[in-house]
Amino acid sequence: MRQVIAATFLSLDGVMQAPGGPDEDPTGGFAHGGWTVPYWDDEAGRAIDEAMAQPFDLLLGRKTYEIFAAHWPYIQDEPIADKFNAATKYVATSSTQPLVWDRAVALHDPAADVARLKKEEGPNLLIQGSGQLVQTLLAHDLIDSMTLLVFPLLLGPGKRLFGGGTAPAALKLTGSRVSTTGVIISTYVRDGEIRTGSFVPAQPSARELARREKMKREG
Repeated sequence: MRQVIAATFLSLDGVMQAPGGPDEDPTGGFAHGGWTVPYWDDEAGRAIDEAMAQPFDLLLGRKTYEIFAAHWPYIQDEPIADKFNAATKYVATSSTQPLVWDRAVALHDPAADVARLKKEEGPNLLIQGSGQLVQTLLAHDLIDSMTLLVFPLLLGPGKRLFGGGTAPAALKLTGSRVSTTGVIISTYVRDGEIRTGSFVPAQPSARELARREKMKREG
C-alpha cells in the first residue's frame, strides 16, 4: 500500500503562499513571495532530501502543478529537478485541458482517486504545497504523514495550510529539529480522534458556574 506524505513550508502564522519567489503566487496582493530564501540552510536542505530519499510520485493541486510545470522542466543538472521530471505527476484539477508536463495525470475526484492510488502498488505519493488538496485529503483521512518546515516570521494575510475547513484530528510528533536559522522541522502522523480533559475541579466554584451561564447568554 502506498503512503501519502505531505511536505510543506509554513510561516509561524500558518501562511504557505509563494515560498519560493516574488512572482510565484501574488494572488490577493500577496507581497512577500520568496520568504523562505533568507532562512535556507543545509539543515533545511537535508529535510527536503530526506522527503525525497525514497522513490515517489508527485501529488499536486492544480496551481502548484502549474508553478512546477513552468519551472522544473527547464532546470538542468539539479537532483530535485531530475526527480520531479521523472516522477509521475498526479494533479487534482477540475479542468479538462491537457496537462503539458511529461507523465502528468489528471485527478478529477481527488479523494476517491487518491484512495484508489493508495491501494495500488507503486512508490509513495509526495505532496508539495497544494494547500487545498491537503485539506481535502485530511478531511478523508488519506494523509499518512506531514513534514512541516515552520519559518520564524509572520506574514499576515495569505493562503494558509490549515484554514477554516480543517477537520479536527489528533497528531503524533515523530521527529523534530531546528535549523541554524530557526526553522522548526517537524514530522507528524495521524493519532486518532481529539481527546479532551479538564483542569477544573469536579465541584466548580459558584463564580465559575455563573461565568458559564454568562457565556451561554453571550453565545
